[in-house]
Amino acid sequence: MDNTVLKTTTAPDPEPELRELTQQLPATPRGARLARRLAVRRMEEWGYPPASDASCTVALLVAELASNAVRHGRVTGRDFRFRLACATATRIIRIEVSDAREDRLPAIPATLTADDESGRGLLLVDLLATRWGTTPRIPVGKTVWAECGAP
Repeated sequence: MDNTVLKTTTAPDPEPELRELTQQLPATPRGARLARRLAVRRMEEWGYPPASDASCTVALLVAELASNAVRHGRVTGRDFRFRLACATATRIIRIEVSDAREDRLPAIPATLTADDESGRGLLLVDLLATRWGTTPRIPVGKTVWAECGAP
């Protein structure tokens, strides 16, 4: 009789290279608030507490991009799509908000005065994001995206 002992070990599952959340939300102020809340909750699941710089930056970027989609990109009867992704190797967090309006691209106003009541949101995006931009959404619409780094 053979008394050979086989030892097996199991390694923990490797961390996924890309963690992400994708959600279709109503193009309403409530949908924009929900996108921000979902982002903060997912950031916490990924190890970034709600009060951390990374989570606060993501919350502000999501709030601005989602509110712009609701305010300027809304098409009656159409939702917007929200995507949050984190590349584990680079720790780059990407926020994408897609809407059905392809004719209204975001732009930072050329001039703002102290009396202007709006128009500063994309300035915040420009300051907080490492980079940001827009891409066409197939078959219709656009995606506005922003990236930021996380420690």
